[in-house]
Amino acid sequence: MTTEQSPGPHLPAVYNLIALDSVGSTMTEARKLADQGEDAAPDGTIIWSKEQTEGRGRRDNTWDSPRGNFYSSLIVRPDVPAARAAELSFVTGCAVYDTIGELCEPGFDCRLKWPNDILLNDSKVGGLLLEAKGDAGRNVDYVIIGLGVNLRSHPEGTEFPATNFAEQSQAIPDYIFLETYARHFMQHASRWVEEGFEPIRADWKWRAKGLGKEIKVRLQNQTLTGIFEDIAEDGSLILNIDGDIKRIAAGEVYFPDAVREG
Repeated sequence: MTTEQSPGPHLPAVYNLIALDSVGSTMTEARKLADQGEDAAPDGTIIWSKEQTEGRGRRDNTWDSPRGNFYSSLIVRPDVPAARAAELSFVTGCAVYDTIGELCEPGFDCRLKWPNDILLNDSKVGGLLLEAKGDAGRNVDYVIIGLGVNLRSHPEGTEFPATNFAEQSQAIPDYIFLETYARHFMQHASRWVEEGFEPIRADWKWRAKGLGKEIKVRLQNQTLTGIFEDIAEDGSLILNIDGDIKRIAAGEVYFPDAVREG
């Protein structure tokens, strides 16, 4: 782990920024700090690194993390049951959507792909990763929200098409992205705390890709095809398969017009 020596971005006072030049994984570093308690990692601690040498995404997939892109892990300690931790994925998605809307020129189509991908012009430009610590029936100890965004480069040969902002002629410095994201996250998280999940769910839905249309959802042992009907009160995807309604808690979503077949 190498500490970044250059001046950091200007964040709202609720954040405790730890800026690094290089780290194995911001998620791993955040978890080490969070496990040490609130003194070491108070609510709002954000680990931001210029690169990751062992970046990872969902299901322990490798997350390509060269310099030039954005990598952060935010530690929050909400006073909510552990079962509600997943709602923060939707809070974060809305915050990233609004960040892109503020920083990009008009004409770029940003959409949220359930459960945690960020799309720009129908290609993946970023992704979220949530890890929570807490026992069922108790309030969560902490939630770590990882965010990776392709500002200058993206991996090639991915199953779902990928892109980056530079390829779309959008030059966004990483510290500007962090400042804007932190501000929007604070706004959406405050609303979540004050009003609950319902307004966040409603906001997420109108930002979503594929709602009301046919999608494929790949589960561990099968792939389902149906209409993306809704997002349930617990964040599950509601899939209508010829009138048979299924609630899906976890899976990979693909769109007929976007996935690379074969």
